[in-house]
Amino acid sequence: MTTLMTILGIVIFVFGLLFSIAWHELGHLSWAKFFKVRVPQYMVGFGPTIWSRKKGETEYGVKAIPLGGYIRMIGMFPPGADGKVVARSTSPWRSMIEDAREQSYEEILPGDETRLFYTRKPWQRVIIMFFGPFMNLILAVVLFLVVLMGFGVPQAQPTISYVTQCVVASNSSAATSDTCPKGAPESPAAKAGLKSGDTITSFDGVAVTSYDQLQNQIRQHPDDQVTLGVKRGDKSFTVQVTLTKNNLYGIDSNGNPTDQIVHAGFLGIQPIQPTTQLGLGQSLDRMTGIAQQGVHSIVSLPSKIPGLWGAAFEGKKRSLDSPVGVVGVARVGGDVLAMHAPASARIATMLQLLAGLNLSLFLLNMLPLLPLDGGHIAGALWEAVRRQFARLVKRPDPGPFDVAKLMPIAYVVAGIFLCFTVLVMIADVVNPVTLG
Repeated sequence: MTTLMTILGIVIFVFGLLFSIAWHELGHLSWAKFFKVRVPQYMVGFGPTIWSRKKGETEYGVKAIPLGGYIRMIGMFPPGADGKVVARSTSPWRSMIEDAREQSYEEILPGDETRLFYTRKPWQRVIIMFFGPFMNLILAVVLFLVVLMGFGVPQAQPTISYVTQCVVASNSSAATSDTCPKGAPESPAAKAGLKSGDTITSFDGVAVTSYDQLQNQIRQHPDDQVTLGVKRGDKSFTVQVTLTKNNLYGIDSNGNPTDQIVHAGFLGIQPIQPTTQLGLGQSLDRMTGIAQQGVHSIVSLPSKIPGLWGAAFEGKKRSLDSPVGVVGVARVGGDVLAMHAPASARIATMLQLLAGLNLSLFLLNMLPLLPLDGGHIAGALWEAVRRQFARLVKRPDPGPFDVAKLMPIAYVVAGIFLCFTVLVMIADVVNPVTLG
């Protein structure tokens, strides 16, 4: 049954990925048609075509490799300086430029002269290119709201779920054992007689309002004697506890664990984590933190390459914040559906995975680099700036900005992305990230 559920989880995730891609391309398609740009093709996936059907002037289809999608708009690039759109140079860089220009004119039909992409106003081109990733952002926000406000999320409370009986490092094998290893010292919580169900109400006289606050206070006071306020049933009392120092996983600014080991204060309790439905304001705050974390993750991608290489080819441990590709996320999707948890928790986790995927698609596509959507947006904005400046200084209109001249850079960027994708895929296969 577990294997069946894992396979089903992978299949569901793949369909979710395909829907996300189709939804992205729908954003481009709808606005391209609105601004009367002719679109010969709308495709989900790359490679050989599995299915297609032509409706009106557009062929709609699905291709074999679900790693992206595209719409083909005619006249993506303006003609060259001589007004031609055919290759005229033996230079490899120049050939890239002219080949790209020629391909964007391959399907022009009589009467299409006024329906070319490059002839649209810069603000119209910005809208066409922006609404692809923006559709992913809309879908991410909707899915996050469904999870946070509908299903709810586990929120740690300063009430004890169970007391850890001894002091063991978080990164040791003994940390996952139900028994204490020989010679391990008794935990401060066990010494103080704390029990499951106790609620910590204060720390050295300061009221405790959240588990995060309590956790930070404990970590900041290694080897200190502190006074804890405790509520047990109808009784309230204080207890003196001498904290100890332990090797623990670090936590980031959002409260998420990292793979960095820190020496910090240790009490020896685990909190209850009831599922709590968040309000709109709390949900927006949580999504802001997730978005900030996503931006940080993309900025730090180059620094993750050595760790990925070590995980893929040197047998090194995969870090907790390691980038994960489509294969890895699909495997996690399978793990989610197969895990021993209520159906609502599994559905919520799957939706959260798809929400994170769509947020990543938005952030990546907004990078101002060709061939990403952000590169075309940057080209249109630069054209608008050039034309406005020429108008202000009363110079002749410089005309469309020739984005085709950036195609050599686009090929380099695409090559880097391809190599990174292959590296992540290999790491996902030989050293996958799994649910903890």
